[in-house]
Amino acid sequence: MNCYEKIGLQRVINASGRMTALGVSTLSEGVAKAAIEGGSSYVVIDDLIDSAGTIISTYTGGEDSCVTSSASAGIAISVAGLISQGKKSIIERLPYSEGLKNEVVLQKGHVVQFGAPITSMIRLGGGVPIEVGMANSVAEQDVEEAITDKTVALIYIKSHHCIQKGMLSIEKMLEIAHRHNLPLVIDAAAEEDMKKYIALGADLVIYSGAKALEATTSGFVTGKKEYISYCKKQYKGIARPMKIGKEGIMGLLQALEEYEHKDMVKYVASQHEIVSYLIENINKILGCKAYEIQDEAGREIYRCQVKIDEKEVGKTAVQIDKELREGNPSIHCRTHLLTQGMLSFDPRPMVEGDKELVVEKMKKIIEG
Repeated sequence: MNCYEKIGLQRVINASGRMTALGVSTLSEGVAKAAIEGGSSYVVIDDLIDSAGTIISTYTGGEDSCVTSSASAGIAISVAGLISQGKKSIIERLPYSEGLKNEVVLQKGHVVQFGAPITSMIRLGGGVPIEVGMANSVAEQDVEEAITDKTVALIYIKSHHCIQKGMLSIEKMLEIAHRHNLPLVIDAAAEEDMKKYIALGADLVIYSGAKALEATTSGFVTGKKEYISYCKKQYKGIARPMKIGKEGIMGLLQALEEYEHKDMVKYVASQHEIVSYLIENINKILGCKAYEIQDEAGREIYRCQVKIDEKEVGKTAVQIDKELREGNPSIHCRTHLLTQGMLSFDPRPMVEGDKELVVEKMKKIIEG
């Protein structure tokens, strides 16, 4: 029995991924120990933020970094930083930004709901989202014509939530931004490569600590030193309610160190092993066709996707998902393609014994 069951909650099998709604990740012993040690002593927080920024930058290649409570906080903080440029009078009036250079240009296919609207994070920082193009097609001209003397930045959302076709590439957005002497901000919350986007020339890149890194609840912004200095100053303004504690920062730093030495070959192989088990056994269940897919955004993440034959099964994928969540344990799979008759199981969060329980419950729901 885990700690959540002790307070009357269901046991959850996370077959969905690094999802905020399910607590994102679990902590390694090293990360948990670092968080406990961090919470057991006092420190000057501003000094810790500066020191953490220096350390984080050794892993990203950024000139400096600003630790945050989450990637979504990082978006709001980045936007506020670029609008205020460190000016106290502006920091203290945000998110009210009327009359300021405050427009943030993003592609229509990047205007996504990730648990909250991406545009809400921009507005929290005082930004005015300017959506360009169509949901499935954005041209360079769309972005160019949206840039005015009110534009403060361009933002690129690197996520499986986004439309993956018809959008301009990061390289093209960088080219446009820098041609207009504007910064490009990249939301790379769940990305696994901590150096890639800085190396491409991005000005600010935002990561979640709790997703690929499996850190404490945290995040960070990394990039150009001047812009990062603006971000840090937001802790005297809109970032105050988004602040991260000393224990969270120390857990993040330990997670970065562990991630640097992570055996990615072994990590990917373990995904294939679990996915292969699920495919083999789910394909034995009436009306199910299981196969392996790679993450929509091209990350080294592999999942078991299951197509449900509604006529043969007598139930829709939506109904099956509902029944998977009911009872104890409650099994949560990915729901992005439910209305198209597909369930998807992410192996990364699964622990010993989970894959067998997934198959057992699928079989019981469908075959009785």
